[in-house]
Amino acid sequence: MLDKAGFGSNVHEVAADGECRVLRLDDETGEGFMTMYRVFEGIYLMYNDFHLKSCTSEYQNAETVLCIDHCREGRIEHENPLGGRYYMETGDVRIDKRVHHEGRVELPLSHYHGITIGFMQDLAQASLKREIPFLSVELEAVAERFCADNSEFLLRGDERLNVFFSQLYRTPKSIRPDYFKAKIAELLIMLTAVDPAENTEQRQYIPASQSDKIKDIHSLITADLEKTYTVEELSEISGMPPATLRKVFRAVYGLPIYRYIKGYKMKAAAAMLISEHKMHISDIAQRLGYDNSSKFSAAFRDVMGVTPQNYRNRQEDK
Repeated sequence: MLDKAGFGSNVHEVAADGECRVLRLDDETGEGFMTMYRVFEGIYLMYNDFHLKSCTSEYQNAETVLCIDHCREGRIEHENPLGGRYYMETGDVRIDKRVHHEGRVELPLSHYHGITIGFMQDLAQASLKREIPFLSVELEAVAERFCADNSEFLLRGDERLNVFFSQLYRTPKSIRPDYFKAKIAELLIMLTAVDPAENTEQRQYIPASQSDKIKDIHSLITADLEKTYTVEELSEISGMPPATLRKVFRAVYGLPIYRYIKGYKMKAAAAMLISEHKMHISDIAQRLGYDNSSKFSAAFRDVMGVTPQNYRNRQEDK
């Protein structure tokens, strides 16, 4: 399979067992692992687990490829040929031909977990006719329905497909090879019931210039957690109208700006409660821009589900 598709110089095989191969992607911002199963000749299923901020994709396919991606957790940014950026998030399904897959890939939340099912069309079609003769689905027709003009198709929160992929995430390793074969047929049949025309509410595309400004804003507000900015201040700094700033920030990071920074600060607080176990909770609150310990405790409980003191006690008891 890897002979037919070049993943690039930053991807290396680190383990192999029968029809399963584990690939590691290295980047200065972190690493990612792709656990790849050969289901049939020309058809693979891959579990993706990335913990990094960004990476360079050197992927080049040697023949016509159709891929179906499902995002289980996290966010991943891609850029279309016109310079618009879109973001896959939890529950999203993307169908594409991997034509525009090379280049810089960003992970706004520094992690992404999901599944990719890939079909190398000529080999895959022959395999399906040989291995699953009752299946009448033509891969070329699927690609044409969803990816006309080599564009990607994004499907948001389809309940049936989310149930389908949730079963793949829970599959015991001992039955995966045979189970995957049955699920490939099921997926292709399910896609025949999806009408692209009825799913026209696509993920919004963000101009690269706006996305870059929002990333600069993110760096600013996370660099000094003791400092609190208003949207109006950030609007002036970025040169973006407040409404646009709010919209683009949510598109990139998945949450309204105040809710995002609140969660970011509380996760930082959780780490400090353990690493700085002798520091008083009121001092931690001040480091995160809270002059009122009660407000800090309420915010922490809202995000983490317990009070700061109870969180610290539970971690120390482990």
